[in-house]
Amino acid sequence: MSKKQKPNLDHIRHSLAHLLAAAVLELYPDTKLGIGPTIEYGFYYDFKFSKKFTEDDLPKLEELMRGYIQDGLLFSGKKITSAEARKIFKTQPFKLDLIKEFINEKAQLTAYATGTIFRDLCRGGHINSTEEIDPRAFKLTHLAGAYWRGDENNDQLTRIYGLAFHTKQELNDHLAMLEEAKKRDHKKLGRELDLFTFSELVGSGLPLWTPKGTILRNLLDVFVWELRKQHGYERVEIPHIAKKELYEASGHWKKFSEELFKIKTREGHEFAMKPMNCPHHTQIFARRQWSYREMPQRYANTTMCYRDEQSGELSGISRARSFTQDDAHVFCRKDQIKREVLNIWDIVDEFYKACGFPLEVHLSLHDPKELKRYLGSPAIWTEAERAMKQLAKERGIKPIIDIGEAAFYGPKIDFIAKDALGRSWQVATIQLDMNQPKRFGLTYINEQGKQEQVFMIHAAIMGSIERFLSVFIEHTAGKFPVWVAPVQVAILPISEQFELYAHEVHKTLVKHDIRVEEKLATETLGKRIRGAELERIPYILVVGEKEQKVGSVNVRHYKDGTLGEQSISSFLKKIQEEISRRT
Repeated sequence: MSKKQKPNLDHIRHSLAHLLAAAVLELYPDTKLGIGPTIEYGFYYDFKFSKKFTEDDLPKLEELMRGYIQDGLLFSGKKITSAEARKIFKTQPFKLDLIKEFINEKAQLTAYATGTIFRDLCRGGHINSTEEIDPRAFKLTHLAGAYWRGDENNDQLTRIYGLAFHTKQELNDHLAMLEEAKKRDHKKLGRELDLFTFSELVGSGLPLWTPKGTILRNLLDVFVWELRKQHGYERVEIPHIAKKELYEASGHWKKFSEELFKIKTREGHEFAMKPMNCPHHTQIFARRQWSYREMPQRYANTTMCYRDEQSGELSGISRARSFTQDDAHVFCRKDQIKREVLNIWDIVDEFYKACGFPLEVHLSLHDPKELKRYLGSPAIWTEAERAMKQLAKERGIKPIIDIGEAAFYGPKIDFIAKDALGRSWQVATIQLDMNQPKRFGLTYINEQGKQEQVFMIHAAIMGSIERFLSVFIEHTAGKFPVWVAPVQVAILPISEQFELYAHEVHKTLVKHDIRVEEKLATETLGKRIRGAELERIPYILVVGEKEQKVGSVNVRHYKDGTLGEQSISSFLKKIQEEISRRT
């Protein structure tokens, strides 16, 4: 490697995971090792400690790791036999579990040594020497609980997380971003801005939406509906449960049985809370036979879904057991796929532009080596993926290809939004499905009078509204665009003497559908201004003697600061234009 060329960052992170394991074994020799992969921005390693381990112990591990780095330890890999592997890791039950699995898969076993201090069962991907690591450019950050193999019936392990970069400056920049992310945490802001809450009596992972949060949700959903309506979508409604047989026919019962909330009736029939909406929508389409002239049929449905997520996986509204999808399904002929997908793409672009998100496009394809994960034949997948690639080409987009990320029934175009902190989030999706129409026998009568199978397009603009809002809240730090802010204007009279005028201003704005709150003179003006700013209300109107005399308001904006005195009519015109433009 030349002096100018930086070592592979993924290899640095992987190597640091091994150094972490070596340090743990030096301090706690009886520890049992799990796995230690790289992740975005760093690495982790899972351990089963024989004594209590806390975050206070992390600095000791860091100190040892920095010592290993200074020692210039070499990384070397070696193919080993199953007998050698069992001998090397005879005191490590989790490693023996992995060895057994690899033997069953007939996979080649390899062990990587870190100098003479540590050896791990590992496929590789390491630097040559610890000298390639900047000892100031990594940090052990926190602990978490994790079940072995992600199964709650297995041992619970302690997961140690670490960050790692090429340079100390990159690490410091990332740590600063994390501090800002804490301030923007949607769980914190959701509580402070009174958008949603949780109740132990209702249950974890089941968010409750306040009046302000409901306004926010509804405004976003109305915008999506306005965009869809322009393209001929019709609204439908469906029940929140269905018979087991529906999900057996769709494939969900087999593929997602563990995630379903299951219900048994008094008569012994099995039902499930719907985990998604597409199977129900197929049955709306299946209510009668369609002619080719009547295609496509476009159904839109904002409705709640339910999945039995494990408690440890729940996180605010970003990962919940109940979530709302702004779902739509198009049933169309093959020659209509292009137009329908491009129309959906237009909707996605317009919506995310209004919300202030730049988008990156990914094409998620199936993994031909893992066919058992998917429904349908290889031929069906080849045809569907070819169609999606061609659509991206038509759009003039070169998507990032993600092998193995397809839905179990078809390939998809995923839209990745980048937030104000530079983090990437999967948001909207367009999925082409030839499997469910086949499983449900969905057809139309073609021009020759014969039945022909329809194509199904799944389209979610926000996806899960809850998850989208978790991203949107953190992206904006709660300073929502005026058009979608739950409260758009706060009116603050300087004293009680001017409350009557504040009421008049309030009435005028409400009459024009502006969402307004009055902050009456029960506290000092400065305290009320600060309170309105903490609530992230876009406009604060201060009124006193001068404003009352001439019929004006003194305007402050949550981003631009003091805008000065304006007539009520000019302010009203300004905010109405801002709302209508959705800027």
